[in-house]
Amino acid sequence: MKFSKFVALVLSLFLLNACSVYMAAHQPTQKNEALFKVGTSRDALIAEFGVPVTSGVKNGKKYEIYRFTQGYSQGNKAARALVEGTADVFTLGLTEIITTPVESINDGSLRVYEVTYDSNDCVDQVIILMPSANPSAAQATAAPANSQQPQPGVQK
Repeated sequence: MKFSKFVALVLSLFLLNACSVYMAAHQPTQKNEALFKVGTSRDALIAEFGVPVTSGVKNGKKYEIYRFTQGYSQGNKAARALVEGTADVFTLGLTEIITTPVESINDGSLRVYEVTYDSNDCVDQVIILMPSANPSAAQATAAPANSQQPQPGVQK
C-alpha cells in the first residue's frame, strides 16, 4: 500500500512539474513577416496576420495597422519541449525552477506594422512601428511602387 502511494506521489509530481514543457509547446507560431512588402495583397496579409487592429484613410489612402506576436517555428517549439521534458525526468522536476520562468519570458515578441494600400488593395508602403525601442525611429520599409527615385528616409 505504501508503494502505491509513493508511485502516485511521484506521478503527480511529474504531472505538476511539466509546466515549462507545455508552455514551450504552446508558444505563439512564427508568422511570415516577409509578406510586409510592396505588392502583397491585402487578403494575403489578413490570411497570415488576422484582422488589422485599426483601419482608416490617411492622406487619401487606405491604411491598416497590424499587431501580432511573432512566435517560433514548430521545430523550435518541439525541440525546447523535448529538452525541457528530458531535463524534468533526469532532475525529478527541479529544472522547472529555471525553465518555467524562462518560458514565461520568451513568449514571443510584439510586432506592429502600418500598411498603406494602392487602388488595387495591394501594399503600397510599410512602416514598422514596433519593435523599435524609439517610436520616433519608426522606419518606412517600402516606397510607392510607381516611384523610380529613392526618397529621403524611405528604403526600397
